[in-house]
Amino acid sequence: MPVWPLSQGEIDGVHEDFVERLLSGEAPARAGSCGRTSGPQYAERVLAGGFPQALAMPDPLRAQWFSDYVALVCERDVMAISRVRQRTQLPRLLTRLAGQTAQLLNISEAARSVSLDVSTAENYTQLLESVFLIHRLPAWGTALGAKAGALPKLHLVDSGVAGQMTRITAEKLRRLLPQTLTEYGHLMETFVVNEVLKQASWSAQPVVAGHWRERGGEEVDLVLERADGAVAGIAVKAASQVRPGDAAGLIMLARRLGDRWLAGVVLYAGRHTASLDARLSISALPVDALWS
Repeated sequence: MPVWPLSQGEIDGVHEDFVERLLSGEAPARAGSCGRTSGPQYAERVLAGGFPQALAMPDPLRAQWFSDYVALVCERDVMAISRVRQRTQLPRLLTRLAGQTAQLLNISEAARSVSLDVSTAENYTQLLESVFLIHRLPAWGTALGAKAGALPKLHLVDSGVAGQMTRITAEKLRRLLPQTLTEYGHLMETFVVNEVLKQASWSAQPVVAGHWRERGGEEVDLVLERADGAVAGIAVKAASQVRPGDAAGLIMLARRLGDRWLAGVVLYAGRHTASLDARLSISALPVDALWS
């Protein structure tokens, strides 16, 4: 049974019903409501992750705990499952995969960067999934048309571990370096996807999760499908403002699905709730609508 790191609601001691409300067709947040979390506070939550031991530590010790945790899992837990011939390459491969978090999984590229053949890298990636350091979010909706992408997205299981492995810090974010901000966007997506999947894991109804991507570039970061085929979509933006184009993927998917479409949400690091397309039930909400 997968045991996720703590959710933000568990950390704050509040009941989370975002996914339940979204899949029931209700608005997951009150119209006109405002978020309570600032940009730096979001960064703090993302970089802290959800491991109880790490959350109890100050930043310098937390960074070391993440490193020790990854080393322990690679050296002990992986070896308990399978004999790994190239043991020194496993942590290096994980580091390369961490750089792909919230992106389409490219095992060939990761294998080449650490001098492994592709089949060995695939086997090692499966081992890293088995010890719950990473997970693959499968492509959803390939039956909708030949243009839909079929590759899974990679996510680390904990955004704090991902931040440590990609060397993203609050100090780097304060300096507004373009490369760091791009990487933080991926990290925010991993954070949100994991929070939603945690809530889906205790949902009373079965939920199929995936991502949807058109080869033309339009995408929906997370698609949730109920057992009856009804679908909701979530897009994630690390910016503090929402642009009209941020809902393009949700609008395209909604039009493809017709009556199967429930609602779409753009979760972003701003403060305000707004309707982006009332006819298609697409709204912009602060990320903290997930737990507040």
